[in-house]
Amino acid sequence: MPQGKVSSRERMVNSAVKLLATRGAAGITIDGVLADSGAPRGSVYHHFPGGREELITAAARAAGERMSAFLQQDDGPVHPKDALAHLAEFWRSLLTASDYGSGCPIVALTVGGGDQVPAAAEIAREVFSGWQKQYRDLLVAHGVPQDRAARLATLTVASIEGAVILARAQRSTAPLDEVIAELTALL
Repeated sequence: MPQGKVSSRERMVNSAVKLLATRGAAGITIDGVLADSGAPRGSVYHHFPGGREELITAAARAAGERMSAFLQQDDGPVHPKDALAHLAEFWRSLLTASDYGSGCPIVALTVGGGDQVPAAAEIAREVFSGWQKQYRDLLVAHGVPQDRAARLATLTVASIEGAVILARAQRSTAPLDEVIAELTALL
C-alpha cells in the first residue's frame, strides 16, 4: 500500500476506536462507522464478515496495541518515567481536543460492552493484562525487582485509567496531572 494511503479496513477500525472511546459499545453502529470513516458499505462485510461485533472486537484490540506502543521504542524499552510522560501527553491532548468527550475505549468496552459484545470481558482482560505485563517488564528492565514491578504496573494502569475517568467527569486534566506527578515521584 502506498505511503499515506489508509485502507478502508483501517479507516473503519480507526472510526470504531473513536466511537468506542466516545459512545461506548452501544453507540457503535455500522452506519456510524461508515459515515465517520467514509468507507464504502460493501467493505464492512468484506473486512468484517462477523459484522458489528467483529468490528468492535478489532477496534478494541487495535486500541490496546496503540497504547502498548507508548511503552516501546525501536532501540529497546523506554524508561518508565518517559513512558508515563508519553501517556500523559497523549491523554491530555485527547481529552482537551475532544472537549473531555473521549476516554479509554477499553474502559468503555469493560463498563458497557458485555451485553453488546460477548467477547468484551475477555478482550478487556487481555488488553489490561497485556499493559500491566508490558509495564512490569519495562520496570524490571530498569532494575525494579519482579514482585514490586508487578504491583507498580497494576498501580500505574489502574491509576491512569482512573485519572482519565476523573478528568472526563471534572472536565479538567488536573486529575491526570496529579496522578502522573505521583507515579513519577514513586518511580
